[in-house]
Amino acid sequence: MVGSETANGGSKNPAVKYAQFGPSSRRIRLQTLVRLRWLAVAGQTLTVMIVAFVLQFAFPLVEAAVLIAALAFANLALSAWFPPTHRLGPKSALALLGFDLLQMAALLYITGGLANPFAPLICVPVIISFASQPLRHSVALIVFALVCTTVLALSPHDLPWYEGESLRIQPVLQVAVWCSIASMMLFAAFYAYRVSHEATLLSDALAATELVLEREKHLSQLDGLAAAAAHELGTPLATISVVAKEMERELIDDERFREDVQLLRSQSERCRDILRRLTSLSADSEEHMRRLPLSSMIEEVLAPHRQFGIRIDVVERNDRATEPVGSRNAGILYGLGNLIENAVDYARSRVIVTVEHDAQRVAITIEDDGQGYSPDILSRIGEPYMTKRSKEVERAGGLGLGLFIAKTLLERSGATLRFENRGASGPGARIHIEWPRSVMEEPRPK
Repeated sequence: MVGSETANGGSKNPAVKYAQFGPSSRRIRLQTLVRLRWLAVAGQTLTVMIVAFVLQFAFPLVEAAVLIAALAFANLALSAWFPPTHRLGPKSALALLGFDLLQMAALLYITGGLANPFAPLICVPVIISFASQPLRHSVALIVFALVCTTVLALSPHDLPWYEGESLRIQPVLQVAVWCSIASMMLFAAFYAYRVSHEATLLSDALAATELVLEREKHLSQLDGLAAAAAHELGTPLATISVVAKEMERELIDDERFREDVQLLRSQSERCRDILRRLTSLSADSEEHMRRLPLSSMIEEVLAPHRQFGIRIDVVERNDRATEPVGSRNAGILYGLGNLIENAVDYARSRVIVTVEHDAQRVAITIEDDGQGYSPDILSRIGEPYMTKRSKEVERAGGLGLGLFIAKTLLERSGATLRFENRGASGPGARIHIEWPRSVMEEPRPK
């Protein structure tokens, strides 16, 4: 019952079209990368100056200066050739981050390799890539980074140190440092990728939610638009009707035109009748459309799902005379409709909708007699784009964008949702939705 057609690739929901393209492409802005590189240039320059002029350690200063200048020159060239708003494609970003990694590795290589206390900084380009680029490009970069780290372990250059002293790292410690850098790189890359990926999925899912909500609001306003169109068309149609009457009087005895004029007159009258009905639609039912009793809302949600061979029972535990009457809310209608549809899809023969209300709250419980939720997915219900499922999970219902949208829309309306299995009352799943009564009830106009 958990899933919907959105999770299974159906097309009834407009959000499916959005979801079928997957998460939005992640493109890093060139200006962001340039600023990070300037920070690297400043940090490298400051470190080299302290080592060379404050600590006065002997090391290849000219080579280090050339490497830092190469990074600065590349930054200047990028700033000159591309606008600040330019976004890098995956291949371009991989090339630039690969250059940064190579420059850092070369600088570490001539200053002691893995013995250099700044060696862990070789992880930075990898972390940036996993946080902003497609997985396959990032994997290529981390493989290159591990190769560079291995080469650093073989560096013949000593760590810059006091004159007359040599600080050499034992092979065992070199291996330990390599392992620590590699493990940190892998862990940080995985963590950055997961956080960024989930943030992207959530952003796309919320955008799809807004798309669905706008569509529902648009549909609920069509009656008003029809009435407005009828009002605007009324004047030219009245003119056509008057002209048709004049033509009928003048040509009533002319056999050539009499039949055509009568047809024109009858069709203009028919158009007037249609426009009259459209004009009265908003005026006659405006209050009904704007204010919706709880029982009417439930019936409106259930009506499209009664024709699929599944029995839907409504249990009302309170008197209709005291039921709340609120404004039509497209988000609530869509969210409840999605949950009901899922219940019908995964029920064996029956769905029970229980409606309760009192002075403080309004509650709706949806139960089906299907297989219910698998224990391992109850804690993850509502995550968007959960498409990798075991067969057991598929039998219990797919988890996808449809449920995320329904849950998000209902929570935005002030509801709290609880997903569980029916337990002792029988097989199947149960969803309990509850609102404060003040949220679901609109004060009556005086």
